[in-house]
Amino acid sequence: MPARFMRGALTLAAALLVASAAFAQQDWPQQPVTLIMGFPAGSGVDVVARAIQEPLARQLGRPVIIDYKSGAAGNIASDYVAHAKPDGYTLAFGTAATHGSNAALYKKLPFDVEADFVAVAPVLDVSNVLTINPDVINVKTLKEFVELVKANPGKYNYASTGNGAGTHMAFAEFNSRLGLNMVHVPYKGGPEAITSVVRGETCCIMNQVQTVLPQYKAGKVRLLGVTTATAVPAVKEVPTIASSGLPGTKGFDSSIWFGIFAPKGTDAQIVDKLNAAVKAVLEQPEVRERFESQGNTVRIETPAQFKKTVHENRLKWAEVAKAANISVD
Repeated sequence: MPARFMRGALTLAAALLVASAAFAQQDWPQQPVTLIMGFPAGSGVDVVARAIQEPLARQLGRPVIIDYKSGAAGNIASDYVAHAKPDGYTLAFGTAATHGSNAALYKKLPFDVEADFVAVAPVLDVSNVLTINPDVINVKTLKEFVELVKANPGKYNYASTGNGAGTHMAFAEFNSRLGLNMVHVPYKGGPEAITSVVRGETCCIMNQVQTVLPQYKAGKVRLLGVTTATAVPAVKEVPTIASSGLPGTKGFDSSIWFGIFAPKGTDAQIVDKLNAAVKAVLEQPEVRERFESQGNTVRIETPAQFKKTVHENRLKWAEVAKAANISVD
């Protein structure tokens, strides 16, 4: 074949490949989309993912499947997605821990929490709340809690949903700021952790408002302070930690977020479609009201804005981990 015909054939083939890829991107999705979940069924993260599962499926016109790969504070799921095909069909439902604090806590991660992912869209800001079992630590205010713990260093155990999880980091930041000496007891997830508090195996936890609301309404636990900078309407009677006036609590804001990530290399058109679909879901009044009634705040950002949020979050938790001398490896 003459060289000019060969060049022409190659050029045509390349053009067809580009056109085919462009068509696939415009026509996405053509199959179910899978959210990889790094935490157990019934956990606070899972509750949120399930709340948007069906509305998101309706927006995309395809089923949305939640696939559980829990363990290692979400790192197993993150690793899976980081090495998945970047076609928009395999996504991570991540958190401020999986894509923030884990980078500071785990020194040998097989992926980079920023470089190996595309930040698609945030979903929620989630407030933690200092939750106690009053039969184990019988106090009624944050000031009384701090005084009792300081008077008994090393006596009280606090629960978390796992080493390096947002619940662990929130309590670690609290202890570091106030100079408290407590024993950390990690559990496999939210249900086990809050159960340990209810049973009196541990005295307390910094857990998500939505997770502890049933136990709080049933009178099984007491709430002393929310970790957000402003009060949470769902538990408006509970003051913020920042407003306590205690040394070290000024400006305290240890809220976390949940969001969706894709593997690096995912086409920008697919990312934009996903972001628009998530935005449309979060703007639905029934979805927004449901989340707010659980103590959460909807967060809507563009991919670029969410990328900045992820980066700033990573820097913040790196400082907390260093100050509290926390490492998982």
